[in-house]
Amino acid sequence: MDDKLIELTKQSLDVMREDHQDEDYEYVRNNLQDIIEKGGSALDGILELAKDSDHPRAWEVFGQIMRQLAETNKDLIDLQKDMKKIKNEESAKKVTQNAIFVGSTNELQKFLRSQGHENQKTKDFKKLNE
Repeated sequence: MDDKLIELTKQSLDVMREDHQDEDYEYVRNNLQDIIEKGGSALDGILELAKDSDHPRAWEVFGQIMRQLAETNKDLIDLQKDMKKIKNEESAKKVTQNAIFVGSTNELQKFLRSQGHENQKTKDFKKLNE
């Protein structure tokens, strides 16, 4: 019964984590898109200023904004790649393999003991005899 509860809890946590991942992805994506949009407007404005004034500092700022916009565009593409990678890893983790033991109960107990598994009665018996 406890194993079923633990499994349900794990599944619930996985679903919640996936929901938060999707929400975070959308939040970051929207922020990056907003930065790109506002950066484009700022770039247009500083270009006009640089043309009108022909001041070296205005052209320098224009170049910095252009570089930052290019980096932000790359960040948006990287975000897409990262999210795709996460989704692919999650779908790969959902593969379930069932192991089936073919043999008697006695053989299974011997195998489990050889792997270091003991039931509580055996542990209690060993403690009493120590």
